[in-house]
Amino acid sequence: MNIILVLIPVTLLIVIVAVGVFFWAAHHQQFDDLDSPGVLPLMEEREPAPAPSTEQQTDAASLRPPP
Repeated sequence: MNIILVLIPVTLLIVIVAVGVFFWAAHHQQFDDLDSPGVLPLMEEREPAPAPSTEQQTDAASLRPPP
């Protein structure tokens, strides 16, 4: 019977903390968008645009050995 005197305040403390965490999360917009985070890993990333090449272009004339 004495354990009930300990369990009731501990349970009330846990419930108060859980309700406080829920309202904190709701106040800080944690539940605004529930659909996008689950779909983000499935979306394909866009390939980055190729960077302009700074190397000189080689052509067939430059590959021939000198005469």
